[in-house]
Amino acid sequence: MGAQIIDFNDNIITVRISGLLQQQELAAAQKIASEMIRKQGDMQKQGRVSVLVIVENFKGWAKTGDWEDMSFMIENDQHIKKMAVVVDKKWEDLMDMFVGKGLREFPIENFQPSEKEKAIDWLGRV
Repeated sequence: MGAQIIDFNDNIITVRISGLLQQQELAAAQKIASEMIRKQGDMQKQGRVSVLVIVENFKGWAKTGDWEDMSFMIENDQHIKKMAVVVDKKWEDLMDMFVGKGLREFPIENFQPSEKEKAIDWLGRV
């Protein structure tokens, strides 16, 4: 299943990551997210969105693909307000590195799978 956009509601893009993540699946989801961000920006002058990443039944990252591609971050980070990552404790540190927690201009917080609603509430706060 990899990465897929499963919802875009209330300025929150929801992405599900599962199984063995392939770089091309992530790139496809990022392309869709970029289009959503641009469309939102056209509708509202600021166009800032939040991102909810739900990590389920995750098996890790495939060894092939251009994992160094930073084009999504370069093009879209200024339009992202916050990111919440719902992830099991065992993947938390690796996922922090993957999403660039502490290196990006917006806050990124982790939540346990049982805290999905808490993550959504946090994203909705100004």
